[in-house]
Amino acid sequence: MPTALRHLSQQEQLNFLLSNRIPRRALTRFMGWYSRVESARLTRVSLALWKLFADDLDLDEAEQQEFDSLHACFTRRLKPGARPLDARPDVLISPCDAIVGECGRVRGGTVFQAKGFPYEIDELIPDPKLQAMYRDGCYVTLRLKSSMYHRFHAPVACTVEQIDYISGDTWNVNPIALKRIEKLYCRNERAVVPLSDTATGGSVCLVPVAAILVASMKFHCLPDELNLQYRGPNRIPCFARYEKGEEMGYFQHGSTIIVFATSNYALSAGVRQGETIRMGQALMTDTAAGRVPRSAKSTADEVMV
Repeated sequence: MPTALRHLSQQEQLNFLLSNRIPRRALTRFMGWYSRVESARLTRVSLALWKLFADDLDLDEAEQQEFDSLHACFTRRLKPGARPLDARPDVLISPCDAIVGECGRVRGGTVFQAKGFPYEIDELIPDPKLQAMYRDGCYVTLRLKSSMYHRFHAPVACTVEQIDYISGDTWNVNPIALKRIEKLYCRNERAVVPLSDTATGGSVCLVPVAAILVASMKFHCLPDELNLQYRGPNRIPCFARYEKGEEMGYFQHGSTIIVFATSNYALSAGVRQGETIRMGQALMTDTAAGRVPRSAKSTADEVMV
């Protein structure tokens, strides 16, 4: 093996050991407590240390640059107008800022977390009706890096009537772990959020997946955070109506959202593995009734949020 490849392999092995061969749940609980300690000085020191080991934290688009806690920093809001929305009615937008992971057509009920690492929808989503709905559908895996904007938004105008919470592990969801841990998303703590598309009558489903340091998901339509301390029912009834692009909740840190849509959807132009996408940009296009995806022939109409 060439020296450069051997060095890269050693780095990946070290990263995997440091982020996974540790008491993940205990460290995640500690981080949840520590991130809420309110001290402007401690937060500045913590962020300075964070920047030494993580990618750059860009706060230029944030409403504020000074924070009293790490939680306030990682769940920061953006300045008005920072994320234009693709307003075309046949376009499903990205619910978050992310790096695009595995994506494309669901093969029957099979989805991929990484090359050579498949999993079945029924291992990720417990509801048989939802499993059947997204067979042969379209999916995109969206990985939120720790430095990114952590709030997620409605990809279409929709209603939410229930959220299923599945407790689980807190494996790291970075590409190194995805190439080593089979069915990782199906092992980790996650929520299943079916969305009824009020514009087309179709169906979309978001599956936010928690990870190490991140096992906390807040949905604005629920009174409680979903985290390792949650002891409520697994199926949580609710009712919330969202306009396209409206904020639905946030992760405490970075993590992953897997977006599923019915078979009438296809990936929008430019959505490819490894590319960065921002909340509000076209993610999928409804190709029903023989329509040609507008993303291939026109410029997006935009509104500002």
